[in-house]
Amino acid sequence: MTDDIDRTSPVGFAGLGNLGHPMAQALLRDGWRLTVYDRDERRADGLDSEIAAGPADLAGCRVIGLAVPDDQAVTELVDELAPVLQTGSVFLVHSTILPATAKRLAQKAESHQLGLLDVPVSGGAERALTGSLTVMAGGRAEVLDRVRPVLDSVAETVLHVGPAGAGAAVKLANQLMMFAALAGVHEALELAAAYDVPEQTVLDAVSTSTGESWITRNWGFFDRVAAAYDAGGTPVRDRPWAKDLWDVVAAARDCDVQVPVAGLLGQHLAERVEAHARKGPAS
Repeated sequence: MTDDIDRTSPVGFAGLGNLGHPMAQALLRDGWRLTVYDRDERRADGLDSEIAAGPADLAGCRVIGLAVPDDQAVTELVDELAPVLQTGSVFLVHSTILPATAKRLAQKAESHQLGLLDVPVSGGAERALTGSLTVMAGGRAEVLDRVRPVLDSVAETVLHVGPAGAGAAVKLANQLMMFAALAGVHEALELAAAYDVPEQTVLDAVSTSTGESWITRNWGFFDRVAAAYDAGGTPVRDRPWAKDLWDVVAAARDCDVQVPVAGLLGQHLAERVEAHARKGPAS
């Protein structure tokens, strides 16, 4: 039986970008002993925590959250740390990765007597900062039970959606639904603008109509996210409206599911989102 995880347990967190930094802030605010790591040490500014010089400095942590950019970055960290972590330690993969990657890494972790959950999040930086994200957890229920206190510090809702890979699959499903809606709103607003109707007028009209959605209620959200990515130097191809859609296509190919909408969005949505963001925040 492994020991319980509580606030005396050292926690590591790798990846201090748009979501990772506010998630680390939420953990610190809730009393966790945190060691953070990012390739760019400047991203740790404002965090009252230990700062790791490299991944090896996370070896003493009992729980390690990963909010790094992609499958490759997650895999590299798990490969480096799995052989040196204490038995029973747990990886929390918050990054959006492929379900197949999550399954493979969970098996690798178990071979080292470790736990690994794919626990992607949704809600954006504002909800990350307030500890009110939604977590979609894939992996063993008993591992989730052990680390739930950590997840409860960053999330208002923690859902166990299935075995390893299920969290990644649900996150990609969420992204496809969201970006399909986003593309529709962009087209609709451009159509109305061609007839001299301002964006806000359309948004006001649909607020009590059948076209209303999270996208219309939060119009301008992706302008702000794009600005944050600009400030952090994140390439467009690594931003969710580009990367995550191609992850959807890759995941669908793995299981022979047709996703023509995702393929179409992957070709043009990023350009539209970036162009709108360059106009400045929506009024």
